[in-house]
Amino acid sequence: MPAETLEKIAGTRPRNVRLMGLDLGTKTIGVAISDSAHSIATPVRVVQRTKFTRDIVELGKIIRDYDIGGYVLGYPLNMDGTMGPRCDAVQSFAAEMLNHPDIFGPKPWIALWDERLSTAAMTDFLIDTVDISRTKRKQVIDKLAAQYILQGALDFIQAADL
Repeated sequence: MPAETLEKIAGTRPRNVRLMGLDLGTKTIGVAISDSAHSIATPVRVVQRTKFTRDIVELGKIIRDYDIGGYVLGYPLNMDGTMGPRCDAVQSFAAEMLNHPDIFGPKPWIALWDERLSTAAMTDFLIDTVDISRTKRKQVIDKLAAQYILQGALDFIQAADL
């Protein structure tokens, strides 16, 4: 398996570099980054998916700009905790990351984090708290979901004192 759950590998994460959180959808990739202390996640952008090779070129620009040292991928488990239909797609993406050391690093640290309800939570936030229109929501929801995923992972790391 190219990536492991964060619970298994949190203690081996790279230190003093930023982590990148990815919400891998079929049409878009939401991107968020952490600070180097691994305490705060910030939404960065949404990458419109075309082909994997083009997708990673766009991600590569962000990786270089922010000196990314590790990756947290949203893992779409079912509500009962079993692997959802998109889990295989996330694992395939992680496996492809290993085939591109020029972009993701020679041995990238890739963690999977349960993303159940991340998009729903951010949608509710945007509707109830910010009162943002549907059109504007579509423009930001994926990067906010990536932030939500990454922040959850960072909070786990901090709480576990790893």
